[in-house]
Amino acid sequence: MLCALTSAICYGTASVLQAVATRSAGPGTGSGLDPALLSRSLRQWRYLVGLCLDGIGFLLQIVALRSIPLYAVGSALAASLAVTAIASVRLFGIRLSRTEWGAVTAVSAGLAMISLASGPRADLAPPAALGWSLLAMVLVVLLSGALLGRLPGRPRALLLGLGAGLGFGAVEVAVRLIDSLAVPGILIGPALYALLVGGATGFLFLTSAFQRGSVTVATAGMVLGETIGPALVGVVWLGDRPREGLSWLAFAGCAVAVAGALALARFGEPPVEATGRKGWESRTGS
Repeated sequence: MLCALTSAICYGTASVLQAVATRSAGPGTGSGLDPALLSRSLRQWRYLVGLCLDGIGFLLQIVALRSIPLYAVGSALAASLAVTAIASVRLFGIRLSRTEWGAVTAVSAGLAMISLASGPRADLAPPAALGWSLLAMVLVVLLSGALLGRLPGRPRALLLGLGAGLGFGAVEVAVRLIDSLAVPGILIGPALYALLVGGATGFLFLTSAFQRGSVTVATAGMVLGETIGPALVGVVWLGDRPREGLSWLAFAGCAVAVAGALALARFGEPPVEATGRKGWESRTGS
């Protein structure tokens, strides 16, 4: 769990830097997903620092996924929004209200409940078709980007964020499905390709969502996608279970942690001083 929480710290700090860099990269094309926007963002030093933090976070996430259940890792990663909120306080001088400090406390309490209730990671063999189904799902999400990017305002930001979350969630599941790094075995199975396509989809969707719509709404969609989907896969197909008699505590902890994270979703939004725009996107409704 310590690796998962440290990973959340890396991801949360990276999201602040990347959101600011994306808004500074210039307008997009306005049609579908914009791979060129990702290319422009890569010229921003903040985005590059954020990617380095993402890389460190991913390595720590792999360690966590190899030792604790998917639902525990997903809930810990949702706590990255609490980290984002605190990072915004330190980097931009933003003040948290009592309600927002309460949400940070709720995230922490939820994670403590999950830690107490989590059993060891299950060693149940996954269904043979799960890897191919995961790859197919990621490809469908990726192909849907051209349509999602044409939607107006809030629906676009929410669905692009949800698509990013599903992509990142696929990475979590794929890590669990890869049981050996030996060649050629790893190249034959679908899990490696689901991981690569899922990660690319997540970054592409999230970058487009950050630039074109409310980052608050997009971040909330991402948290839901990367938390709920992998948790269901872990429980239904991979045998993840809480400790005996503590299912209620694990369920309550997940609910409290995700609810607290969603309450802090606005802290994915770059402030006025960082973007030069008037007001937060969540307040302008863009």
